[in-house]
Amino acid sequence: MTGPASVGFAAVVDATRSPHARLRPLSVPAVRLEGEFWGPRLARNAEVSLPTQWEQLESSGCLDNFRRVAGTVDRPHRGFMFADTDLYKWIEAVSWELSRGPRPALEERLEQGLALIEGAQQPDGYLDTYYALERAGARFTDLRDMHELYCLGHLVQAAVAHHRATGSERLLAVARRFADLVCAVFGPAESGRRVGLDGHQEVELALVELARETGEARYLEQARFFLEARGHGLLDGGFYGREYYQDHQPFRALELLAGHAVRALYYSAGLADLYLETGDPSLLQTLTRLFDRMTSRQLYVTGGLGSRHEGEALGADFELPNARAYTETCAAIGSMMWCHRMLAATAEPRYADLLEHTLYNALLPGWSLDGQGYFYVNPLQDGGTHRRQPWHRCACCPPNVARTLASLSGYAYGATADALHVHLYAQGSARLELAGRPVELVQRTRYPWDGRVELEVNGEGDFGLFLRIPGWVQTRPQLSVNGQAAEVAATPGTYVELRRRWRRGDRVELLLDMPVRALASHPHLLENTGRVALMRGPLLYCLEGQDHPAHALLDLELDLRQPVRAEWQPTLLGGVVVLRGRAEGCEPEEAWRGALYRPASAPSADRGAPVELTAVPYFAWANRAAGPMQVWLRARLGP
Repeated sequence: MTGPASVGFAAVVDATRSPHARLRPLSVPAVRLEGEFWGPRLARNAEVSLPTQWEQLESSGCLDNFRRVAGTVDRPHRGFMFADTDLYKWIEAVSWELSRGPRPALEERLEQGLALIEGAQQPDGYLDTYYALERAGARFTDLRDMHELYCLGHLVQAAVAHHRATGSERLLAVARRFADLVCAVFGPAESGRRVGLDGHQEVELALVELARETGEARYLEQARFFLEARGHGLLDGGFYGREYYQDHQPFRALELLAGHAVRALYYSAGLADLYLETGDPSLLQTLTRLFDRMTSRQLYVTGGLGSRHEGEALGADFELPNARAYTETCAAIGSMMWCHRMLAATAEPRYADLLEHTLYNALLPGWSLDGQGYFYVNPLQDGGTHRRQPWHRCACCPPNVARTLASLSGYAYGATADALHVHLYAQGSARLELAGRPVELVQRTRYPWDGRVELEVNGEGDFGLFLRIPGWVQTRPQLSVNGQAAEVAATPGTYVELRRRWRRGDRVELLLDMPVRALASHPHLLENTGRVALMRGPLLYCLEGQDHPAHALLDLELDLRQPVRAEWQPTLLGGVVVLRGRAEGCEPEEAWRGALYRPASAPSADRGAPVELTAVPYFAWANRAAGPMQVWLRARLGP
């Protein structure tokens, strides 16, 4: 570490001084995401989700847990032992919002939250409302299950965000006192400190960010200790065994991610952070190996991760059930966090591809269109009972969604000293310095509904502009500069480089074709045999029963011999592109005469009249009346 980051560079991951970063993420307030898709959504997060989440923090008892420690209320602790993190994530989200400008109503509540946290901290720096009173003598006695260091991690991330957004050291001082206590208690055996680690990863990546923010190398070393200690049996026992905590093997020996999905992804993000600071090649080699295995054998078509309700866990290779998919919303966020750091480390476009895919198809489904409901679990098939809730007893997902959306602009671009990488296409702008000169890049687009992206360069100088050509692109994109075709290879799954002496007002136009794509799955995914999933651009689609009231979704067979067309519906689900196609009914139920099994034979030719099929974006399902939903559709490919 070479010194503290400058106050005001409000990046989610400040890799400015990270010696092994190939790209530096931009500051959250340096980028504006606007337009018809992201503009209303990000406003809704600030104006609806965050205020209603504060109300839930109050009604759930989270805020009272802090008050009782300060002695202003007298009642038992309520909620999970790690409920403190609900407030910390909320504060992080509000801080990112404030980095863009004042929001008086949120600032008033933020002030209340900061005061509650300060009032609950113990004289030695310890801060955990579950242990502060009745369990004061039991600190750090059950690191495996009780999440004290996990709580510290979210406190640190909130404090760093607050400091970067406001310049205030108020919450940062609280977080550092607790972090200093932990650094004094835990460490290698030869140091005379206690060898231990938390059952839920989070503190590791937070401590790396605290080191970046303060310039204190000891926080980085503490993160390294916690990361390197995992995999040696310190978390023995527990209902699901050591694999649940990723404590079954040292990291470099892992061949696949296993156990609790969110923990595994936070672990990977923390190790990517450690690589950015140390350059240890074995870390990057292992992270790459695990990423390759995950994306080829463990990843849902939504981008979701975690196939087992038991242990909220990642499954074995090709274990990807649809109706029983767990795919926790927090796991989607963990995947984005990991991809964001791998982008900084490698500048490889596949990490941006998965980041974008996960954003649209695994994070956004966890948040209702009105900004007041949340999925914890995100199945790919449902009978009509799964509905978003305004809060959850384990409320990790709602404020996690809020902080990710509030900081989303910080994921959209990456930069070097003389080049800007465009990771995400969205109406808006980015301001930064390139080759020693100020530059503003303005995007105009209807993406993800339309593949036309116009970029205006407001600045001058010699620098590079790298545009991501998504891996889903099937035909060569059209690319021009000031109306002249660009003589560069725009290959899907790469960044195309435009390097020139730019003049103010130069315009780049990129046209990505967005045909409807029917995806098949690996043959080892037996549940999806004979089925396809529909995508257009970056968006995954699904069927809802509301659009097909006369038919069971399981009985509809999409006829891929006929074209599937895209159609803009401005009044449906806040304005979406739907897909229209032709389907046929499968063999009628009566033909089975109540039997569950029968001798294999040719199906009945009686399929009934053709049906017009309507598919909606998966992120928008369950925002209307309750009813069945299905992603993987029976398909007829041949004659």
